[in-house]
Amino acid sequence: MNKITASSTESKSKNLITEFREKLFDILPECNVDGQIDVEQLMRMFNADFDSSKEKFGFNWSGKNAAINLALKPSNATLRPDEPSSVNWNDSENIFIEGDNLETIKLLQKSYHKKVKMIYIDPPYNTGKDFIYSDSFKDSVSNYLSQTKQLSESGKKVSTNIETSGRYHSNWLSMIYPRLKLARNLLKDDGVIVIHLDENENYHLRIIMNEVYGEDNFIGEICWDKGNPKGDSTKIAYQHESILVFAKNINVFKDTCSISRPKENAEKMLTKAKQIFSKLGSKSIPSELKKLDKKYDLALDLSHFSKEFTLEDINGEFRDWVNKQSYLSGGEAAYNKIDCNGDVYRTVSMAWPNKKQAPDSYFIPLIHPVTGLACPVPDRGWRNPPETMKSLQDRDLIVFGGDENKQPERKYLLKENLYENVPSILKFAGSDDALLKKLGVTFDNPKPVAFAKKLISYFTNANDIVLDFFAGSGTTGHAVLNFSEDEQRKFILIQLPEPIGNGKVISDITKERLSKVENVSDKGFKCFKLDDTNIRPWDADFDNLEQVLQQATESIKADRSSEDVLYEIFLKYGYDLTTPVETEIVNGKQVFVVGAGALIVCLDDEITGETVEGIAKLKEELDPETPQVVFKDAGFADSNVKTNAIQILKQAGIDDVKSI
Repeated sequence: MNKITASSTESKSKNLITEFREKLFDILPECNVDGQIDVEQLMRMFNADFDSSKEKFGFNWSGKNAAINLALKPSNATLRPDEPSSVNWNDSENIFIEGDNLETIKLLQKSYHKKVKMIYIDPPYNTGKDFIYSDSFKDSVSNYLSQTKQLSESGKKVSTNIETSGRYHSNWLSMIYPRLKLARNLLKDDGVIVIHLDENENYHLRIIMNEVYGEDNFIGEICWDKGNPKGDSTKIAYQHESILVFAKNINVFKDTCSISRPKENAEKMLTKAKQIFSKLGSKSIPSELKKLDKKYDLALDLSHFSKEFTLEDINGEFRDWVNKQSYLSGGEAAYNKIDCNGDVYRTVSMAWPNKKQAPDSYFIPLIHPVTGLACPVPDRGWRNPPETMKSLQDRDLIVFGGDENKQPERKYLLKENLYENVPSILKFAGSDDALLKKLGVTFDNPKPVAFAKKLISYFTNANDIVLDFFAGSGTTGHAVLNFSEDEQRKFILIQLPEPIGNGKVISDITKERLSKVENVSDKGFKCFKLDDTNIRPWDADFDNLEQVLQQATESIKADRSSEDVLYEIFLKYGYDLTTPVETEIVNGKQVFVVGAGALIVCLDDEITGETVEGIAKLKEELDPETPQVVFKDAGFADSNVKTNAIQILKQAGIDDVKSI
């Protein structure tokens, strides 16, 4: 007897609400906001008398106010040093931080305010797949620690952002908004932020950036042509990603920076031109005769057919060579001519660039050097005044036609124009799969390190700091490490220890990759881990009040080291995490000397007057102008020592004394 079964969906009655919503969205798609009905928009559609005075331009989503408030919520976290995972801890100026990027960016606000030249991020794309970032108002650090351990039995992530949640766009926007807002504070006034993204949130992110950074600070959008369209697409098969570029302050940026890049093939072009130009005046046998002689073995005497190379021949050969080089940029390919001096050049119109007519003196005709007749003047006049035009002609930087009928053009020499504007389309195909395999690192879809380095080079200079708070496999750090010594940049990378199964997290991959980059031992990187504060909170547990009062004398948590506390002090006082630290022993106590004595920290117990006097003497030896001294509040031998310490240090010129 056959058993009749029914699926769970078949056993239920039709969901009329869902059916009505789908029909409504089909008729009025503008009422669909993240899968929910926008009642206000619906009323607007049927109410001709809608109060338009309440309308205003803006971009909102469910959760935007919460995202704004989250950016303003202070952090109760710290960064603990992880020296064993670091490379060249003592000397490195690069930083890798394992932790939630929102909490970490909050912690960096004082130490790196207006110090970062370029923020370069490739945030998780909103594809509806795993989405680990889930912020909490209750306890951000505990929430972060909990998230990074959310593993099912199969080892897969459990946080997702699926389209059916009704908050598909809202979740992603609420994640990215506070991070972008806070990160802006870290940028120098002439700094830039460069963001990779695909088609899913391109439109929304552009609007957010207009709001956070200002529409006037939009530098442009780069189309990264990967040369390989998506094979699984059911719509337009995208073969590009977008890269948004915003300045923090476009006016300051323009005053100090130029968006240009080296013409990468200029040297190759100049070398080829030199080789071809060397033929000028020499003689050669026409290639057609050579082919006939070889084909039929005629043993002809071809010396009478030899041809002398002219400048026209030289230019024809060079132009043909340029046309065959598919890798040349448009700016490079335009330099396809060689002059009588052997210089490679291009020609450009000298017409007045504005719609309004130029001054009268800009209409003086140029005289053709051979015919002696006047050449045509552009309709709106020349670009330059008469004295400049004369100077250009004297320097052989004006190109005339065969006679006076052609309008002269300006000559630009390649050797004097080795840089070009960054174009809106950058072609870069291929992947770093082979490179990562060589390094023994496994990671899906990493950005090519060579492409990342190009982008970084366009917007930064030597010694600039590059921040990437979605570090992934560490491509940005790898690219920074690949700069030569005299062009060296610095990086700050932040990566969530997102579980990926088998007990590993992404940040392990980041550190592993960075540690294997060539020459990393010289440049190195310092590792830190996000954790809750080292300072013990007051917990009024009245059931165990005696135990609480005993612990109250200790301000530092029992499992934290002096180094842990030292770097929390760095963050509170605004010191770079790479500030040099020396260790001195004063009266048997460990004393940290930070920044050549700008900050002196002693976190040992049983501090006596002799120790304090030793610190005062240390200050005199180092002679910093306005030093700060920090002790542990419970570290003094008794209250009298604590009282006297302030006076002893004050006499030594140290007025800023604190205890924690």
